[in-house]
Parts: sequence; structure tokens; C-alpha cells
Amino acid sequence: MRKNNNSKKAFLDSSKIIPGGVNSPVRAFKSVNSLPVFIKKGKGAYIYDLDDNKYIDYIGSWGPMILGHANETVIKSIEKVIKNSTSFGAPTLLETKLAKLIKKNFPSMEKMRMTSSGTEATMSAIRLARGVTNRDKIIKFEGCYHGHVDSLLVKAGSGSATFGVPSSPGIPKDLTKHTFTLKYNNIDDLEKCFIKNANKIACVIIEPIAGNMNCVIPNKKFIKKIRTLCNKYNSLLIFDEVMTGFRVAKGGAQEIYKIKPDITTLGKIVGGGMPVGVFGGKKKYMDQVSPVGPIYHAGTLSGNPAAMSAGIKTIEILSRKNFHKNLEKKLSILMLGLKKSADKYNIPFQINYVGGMFGFFFTEKNNIENFEDVNNCNDKIFQIFFNLMLGKGIYFAPSSFEAGFISSSHTMKDINLTIKAAEESFKILSNYLNSK
Repeated sequence: MRKNNNSKKAFLDSSKIIPGGVNSPVRAFKSVNSLPVFIKKGKGAYIYDLDDNKYIDYIGSWGPMILGHANETVIKSIEKVIKNSTSFGAPTLLETKLAKLIKKNFPSMEKMRMTSSGTEATMSAIRLARGVTNRDKIIKFEGCYHGHVDSLLVKAGSGSATFGVPSSPGIPKDLTKHTFTLKYNNIDDLEKCFIKNANKIACVIIEPIAGNMNCVIPNKKFIKKIRTLCNKYNSLLIFDEVMTGFRVAKGGAQEIYKIKPDITTLGKIVGGGMPVGVFGGKKKYMDQVSPVGPIYHAGTLSGNPAAMSAGIKTIEILSRKNFHKNLEKKLSILMLGLKKSADKYNIPFQINYVGGMFGFFFTEKNNIENFEDVNNCNDKIFQIFFNLMLGKGIYFAPSSFEAGFISSSHTMKDINLTIKAAEESFKILSNYLNSK
């Protein structure tokens, strides 16, 4: 392993004043039985820690760094606006400009509102769906994460199509009793839930490509069936594209699957790495949001100029010809290279990838369809692999339940170095498994 004394010291210090030493749980590296590395800077495809270790970064701040770290055009756009102030709490032209750029690529978003996070966006989208339908019940899917909103932090009940129960202390059961948690990619569960609760379901919210149980791709029949059932029962369909928006394609997953949701939530890339979220959809629904309509939404820092400017520049750059085609081409070489290296040493290893988003799984099962499949993967092997790769300067997500991301800054040299490091790690893993 690399020297990490400064990171250790920083973590001990932060733990005295910040719960767990981190401001978001997965950063603590508990899932990989290790201590976190503290980052001091990033440039392009690389990040550097307090001990001056350099890593090829496949997290990209959990998605938004699609151009790589510290892109000069994006940084200059932020510097230009913050000279006038970091925030006004008042309208600026930048908000309208970003909204028009988003609408151009997401035509389903006829009108939209800015927020300061993806969590705020999904929370507001669900409130909107409940308000316009005058219904309380919602459907979500096991393994999909939509932010730390009380009604969405729900684990499955005792059987399919049952009410969910709180997955965290501090959440009243009265809130989560309105949430049905179903199995991802399971059409039967979905149909039964709608039949049983015909006129009670306000909306279905889904990650159209799941990124919070690693990277799980929907069955096309399943994703289309959701749209059909929402139409039939007058429920709204919410696509949570906070992670997939502009990442898997310019128009997100809805462009790939050619499905128009009623409401879409965005984040990550839309802020170019700055805190931002967006919810939007059909005009008839969005016009129910205050001050035009009765459904309340507000936010002092919503649409702040720094985030708007960063988002505008990021989207302008990724809108260039063949951007996503080239991104997926590089990612394909990386993922197939990892798979080939794993097969060489008989390591059970599966891959999923779309656009600039990927996942890998230590399992014999060929088709990873839902949270149960991910949960049944070999987490012990993942932990060893993660730490081996980190020691070789490859920074993957420190959890087997998180997707990975590639940026336009990653070069073929970076990809080849990653594949070489993986082959060396798989060889060590093979020796470890054969010794058991």
C-alpha cells in the first residue's frame, strides 16, 4: 500500500468534530474495511491525496466530472461570475440560459425549477406528483436511491408489493406506509401493485438506469411497462436522472429508451461539479408550483450563479459532436479489458456499462437485474480488489453498491494502466482464492 500518514491524521482529526469523520457515509471507506484518503486537488482524470499519491479517478465526484477535474473553461466561467458575488437570492439570466439548454436536450421538461441538490429535486418532484394527483401512495424500487428524504428512505416490506418500513431511525412509520417498495425489473410485482391500489398511486419514481446498487440496466419491457401502467391508472412517472442525465447520453436514459416521463429530476453534471438539482416536466404540472400554483417550493440558493455558469459550460462542451460516442468507446475498452483479465485468472466477474457509467460485479451470475442479485455478489472479493487497485493508484468507488464513471479526460494510457493494474490484482486474488 502507499504511504497515507497524512490522510490517517486528517481522518482522526475530522472524526473528533464530524460524525464518522465524513460528510457523506460512503466516503468513510467502511464498506472496504479501510481508512479514507483525503484529497487535496484534482486535474483531468487524476486526483491527488494529502500524501501526494496520484490516482486515476473513476468516481469523478460521483458523476459530475464528465469533463475531468478542474476543466479550464468551466473554472474560468465560475471565476468570472463569483467576482460579482457567489449568490444573490434573486433571479439572474444564467438560470434561464441553463434551463433552455436542459430543455433542448430533455424535451419532456417543458418547464423546470432549480434546487441546490438532487435530494431536493426528488423531494419536490414527489410533492408535485402528490399535489396534482391528490393521492398519497408512491412506488419506488429496491436498490434505487433518491436522496435522504424521509418517504424515500424505505426498505422493502415482508413481501412483494407491500408497504415499506423505515430504513433509518428518525423516520416516522406514518410517512413510509405510503411507499411501496418493489423489485427492480419485476413486471409481475408492478402490475399486482397497480391492480391492488388502482386509484391510490400518485407516482412511480425510478432510476431508469440504477446507479445506487452499482450499475443495473433495466429490461426494456419493464421500463416501458411502467409508462403504460402510469398512463392507465393516471399516475405520474418520475425519472430520477440525477446520475444518468447528460451522463449516459445527452438526453439521459429517456433518450436511450425513448420514454417520456411526466417529471424528471437532474443534478450532478447540470452543475458542473457545483451543488445543484433540477426538477421539471409537463407545463400543466409545473404550473402548479408556487407562486403560479398552490404546491410550495423554495430555496435561497436555488439557481445560484456559480452553479448555473458551471453547468452551462459543461453542457456546452459535452454537446460537441460524438462526445458520448467517444466516451462509451473508451469505456467499452476499459470494461472488456477488465473482463478479459478476470477471465484469465478464473475470477467470477461481470460488467455493465452505458455511456460514461459502469459497474462490475464479483459473481457467476451473468445477468444482474436487481438489488438481490447485487447483494448476492462476493463483497469480500470486492474489498480485496478495491484495496489492491487503490494501492496501485486506481480510485474506484469504495462500495460494491456504487456505480463508476469515466470522463473525457481519461486517455488510452490511463485505461491501459488500469487494465494492467487489474490483471496484477486478479492474479493475486486468484492465488488467494486457490489457497482457501
